Amino acid sequence: MRHAETVNMRASTRIALSFIAVMALLPLGACDTLNPFDKGEVYKPEVKPDLPAEKLYNDGLAAVEARDFDKANKQFKELDKVYPYSQWSKKALLMQTFSHYSLKEFEEAASAGKRYLQLYPADADAAYAAYLIASSYYDVVLDISRDQERAEKALVAFMEVVQRWPKSDYAKDAKFKISVLRDQLAGREMEVGRYYLNKRNFTAAINRFRIVVSQYQTTNQVEEALARLTEAYLALGIVNEAETAAAVLGHNFPESQWYKDTYALLQNKGVEPKENQDSWISKAFKAVKIF
Repeated sequence: MRHAETVNMRASTRIALSFIAVMALLPLGACDTLNPFDKGEVYKPEVKPDLPAEKLYNDGLAAVEARDFDKANKQFKELDKVYPYSQWSKKALLMQTFSHYSLKEFEEAASAGKRYLQLYPADADAAYAAYLIASSYYDVVLDISRDQERAEKALVAFMEVVQRWPKSDYAKDAKFKISVLRDQLAGREMEVGRYYLNKRNFTAAINRFRIVVSQYQTTNQVEEALARLTEAYLALGIVNEAETAAAVLGHNFPESQWYKDTYALLQNKGVEPKENQDSWISKAFKAVKIF
């Protein structure tokens, strides 16, 4: 039985080798029968023509109007890729910024807006790009107990809008948000200052309240800051600065409850509000200028 199997295997091997030898002798043209294409047909890769820039842009705008910002972004990015540095690409980049912002993709919106300003700093729509950048930071500002890095970035960005494009449609809203941000940043300094005051670390507390008086004197935090400065300076025995802080508080906010409490505190110490014109507190209020 084994002998028969061996004979069969040898026979099969000879047949296979004979077939290979015959195929090797055939002319190359005979291989055409193995070609999946008909004789004479040549494979040509499909090349899709680029869509016109106007078509891509209008499709993106249609998606924006339909509030399909994901689709809009794809259209605008494709336009920017196929027609870089063109007028259509410029428009598409601005709309990318808007679409990312609408999707609450604030990092991407800020990045696209910055690229727009780098490429087209003098363009008529540059103010809008800058406003979108600032708004991207502003919309993720956290409460005052958290890190205020984004609030600081938003403040700088809105200040740029006001300073570079004071007559633009975005300047008025930028000024309002600057006030909100300044108040928030001042609130953060006050929170830290109160913490140090409660710990009786009066020097550290004064440093925080000083920031509010020096940088944020137009916010609603400044009344308390001046009152707390009076308290901290009295605790350190620096009476002339305490008197100045109270005097500036009374001059600017005579009806404030903070002033009434501060005045009572000074009386208990046998002193009264008295401004020293050479004090940093007095000089800080004389130098007030926001815009």
